[in-house]
Amino acid sequence: MPYVNVQITAGASREQKAALVQAFTDALVRILGKKPEHTHIVLQEIAEENWGFAGMLTDDWKRVQGEPPVGR
Repeated sequence: MPYVNVQITAGASREQKAALVQAFTDALVRILGKKPEHTHIVLQEIAEENWGFAGMLTDDWKRVQGEPPVGR
């Protein structure tokens, strides 16, 4: 029974999450011959203030880059 845990920063749409689940499932079926009905994909959304990148919290890094943080 494959179990895949995917951690992403918050903000993906339901459609994007569904596409990720399908893509990971398809890859496990194609590459390892796993059965889709036995494959579990867990998506964990992490708030940008709880994710570090380049030595900074992601929301701070985005501010420095001039990008608006997700969800604000």
